[in-house]
Amino acid sequence: MSLSIYLTGLMMGLSLIVAIGAQNAFLLRQGLLGRHVLAVCLACALSDAVLILVGVTALTSVTALLPWLDPAMRIGGAAFLLLYAVRSLRSALWGKDALEVRQAVPASLKATLATCLAITWLNPHVYLDTVVLLGTIAARFPGFELSFAAGAMTGSTLFFFAFGYGARLLRPIFARPLAWRVLDGLIALTMTAIALQLLRHF
Repeated sequence: MSLSIYLTGLMMGLSLIVAIGAQNAFLLRQGLLGRHVLAVCLACALSDAVLILVGVTALTSVTALLPWLDPAMRIGGAAFLLLYAVRSLRSALWGKDALEVRQAVPASLKATLATCLAITWLNPHVYLDTVVLLGTIAARFPGFELSFAAGAMTGSTLFFFAFGYGARLLRPIFARPLAWRVLDGLIALTMTAIALQLLRHF
């Protein structure tokens, strides 16, 4: 284990995950509602850990064995993100909900995790950032790839839990229906922008 390489991985993991994307937007919403936050944080962190490990240890092999993976993930991910964007847009335009957790009908744990995992695994940007980019950087440290991977995993895990549980600090703002509508509008724009980026090469 190399501490310096571990810290390099930690900083890279944090820098890549901080940008607001589909996964973080979903985590933010769950954190604000206080629903299944631990499960969603764990699902995000474990998914990231698997992807980082694949990128660091098997990037070249995966690309050679599955040449169809990139276009398939682009189409599937774009379709899912556009559907999620439509749902968010409807809430932004016509939603009247405020942050009243006790009055809202909560989604089941199974449904929440299914949505979280779909947003995570059907988004090719996750593979490009986590698998390809981190895998490429890790290759610069021959013999210490796992130190880099451990650092990157630590960084993403720290972010997911801080973001998920820190969202509760914003609850007073989201006690107003307008704030939810703005958030849903931003989520819809984010999902649509990502989907269009995925489809621009087709």
